[in-house]
Amino acid sequence: MSRWDGKTKGSLLGYKIFLFFVKVLGLGFAYKLLKLVTYYYYIFAAKPKNALLEFYKDTLHITGKPALALVRKNFYIFGQTLLDRAAFLLGKESAFTHTFENEQYLLDIRNGGKGGMLLSAHLGNWETAGNLLKGRITPTINIVMLDAEVESIKKFMDLSTGGSRFKVIPIKNDLSHIISIRNALVNNEFVAIHADRYMEGSKFIELDFMGKRARFPYGPFIIASKFTAPVTFVFAAKDGEHSYHLSATAPITQKMKPEEIAGLYVKELEKKVRQYPEQWFNYFNFFQE
Repeated sequence: MSRWDGKTKGSLLGYKIFLFFVKVLGLGFAYKLLKLVTYYYYIFAAKPKNALLEFYKDTLHITGKPALALVRKNFYIFGQTLLDRAAFLLGKESAFTHTFENEQYLLDIRNGGKGGMLLSAHLGNWETAGNLLKGRITPTINIVMLDAEVESIKKFMDLSTGGSRFKVIPIKNDLSHIISIRNALVNNEFVAIHADRYMEGSKFIELDFMGKRARFPYGPFIIASKFTAPVTFVFAAKDGEHSYHLSATAPITQKMKPEEIAGLYVKELEKKVRQYPEQWFNYFNFFQE
């Protein structure tokens, strides 16, 4: 089974169609159209479907019709998160509501003046979470990510929606992103990193996750351990058609080794996966065979 290649899937035409419907006919209509589109993927997208079925069966012990229903729901909610992202950036943020579990932790980090490291995962809607945090918690959110999206889609989204409301720090081979992270923290900004996917050839750490051995990228945990900024684990899961549940863990303020931070992160990720299995958006073989 394939592993993650660092690229966002999707066609330029598909983005154009859905942005048109969100703009002209509204989010509700786009959701209805989405049901047809995701049903097509449910029928014909064998690789991500089988990856989810294997995960649900072997990891969460969900089989048969319930597993199939969960896969279909997963595809639909994933599509919703993409539409929500576009709608939010098109100025339709008033359509969304959210609750924030342990919001005070992030306020405390901000008030500490050292910036903050936010470790998250491909579970729920990380981009909408960043947009919600911006302004409410801090004026600047930095997202550290592989800059491997299809360029034409990125350009179209930027021109059509004005782009994301946070800064992107692209990961570079020359490690210049480390300087950018340092500068952001010095300016008391938040730096968010996904810590659940690694690419073949990159350094990884192998940990027990959901009762199995899985590889996680080592880089995010090294970065989190090198700076003096507090570290917290944040997630934003969709808990209603137009609502989200954001959460943060108690900040890690003492010096820890990368392996120690990774161990705490994995325990929190396990909780979220069990709570929101339909929002586990890793469509590849997550475990080592």
